[in-house]
Amino acid sequence: MRIAVTGGSGKLGRSVVARLSSERHDVTNLDQSGPRGAGFTKIDLTDYGQVVDVMFGINDRTDGFDAVVHLGAIPAPGLHADVATFHNNMLSTYNVFQAARRAGIKRIVYASSETVLGLPFDIDPPYIPVDEEYPARPESTYSLVKHLEEQMAIELVRWDPTLSITALRFSNVMDPDDYAAFPAFDADTTLRKWNLWGYIDGRDGAQAVLRALETAAPGFETFIIAAADTVMTRSSATLAAEVFPGVSVVKDVSEHETLLSIDKARRLLGFAPEHSWRDHT
Repeated sequence: MRIAVTGGSGKLGRSVVARLSSERHDVTNLDQSGPRGAGFTKIDLTDYGQVVDVMFGINDRTDGFDAVVHLGAIPAPGLHADVATFHNNMLSTYNVFQAARRAGIKRIVYASSETVLGLPFDIDPPYIPVDEEYPARPESTYSLVKHLEEQMAIELVRWDPTLSITALRFSNVMDPDDYAAFPAFDADTTLRKWNLWGYIDGRDGAQAVLRALETAAPGFETFIIAAADTVMTRSSATLAAEVFPGVSVVKDVSEHETLLSIDKARRLLGFAPEHSWRDHT
């Protein structure tokens, strides 16, 4: 496929571009900065004119795209003023979705976020492991935008039943260089309780993107994308009992099994995490 990846220079984006390219897809990185060359085009995603122009093609490179992977955004709460986060991320996503639709692109995969699950869980989750079945609980402007993006996607696929939009609710993205810090988390169970001790290796995040591009049917779906394990050495059941004693654990969890359920992604996408921080210590 000819695939446009917005935010392809970012932490997750670099892994996604590498994985899709390794699968022999024709990938164009659309970002504000990146390596000069055939695979990169500079763009301001908040400028609809630029976005729609690119979706129809780029001179001497491509006459259009078969799919879009939208990762370009302010990537976390607190990095910018709340209003700047809202304006940038909401407008960018609308522009990408709308431009893709205008260009006749029917397959969109994009980065939603684990934050819609209720992070930082100052209010207890409804149950553990958390999954995609309960309503979104945004607790920050960043998360509110992610929720609104999902609601927008629901309406867009209703307007066009041939359109496929997949929201991947990525956990905290990590590269191998980040894993040296993980053993220190054991000193305090509350250090990483904010996302139920979850993470996702960027390479496995890229695998999820690939699986969604390959398998997604028309319509809208959300998937939690996390590593198969937690960031901790103590058992997942012990963590849940200690930090969230009043919350029901609704399934048997293995020793270090993630408390961000990836069962739906396994079942419908064929997602199978291949990387763990434990392999780097």
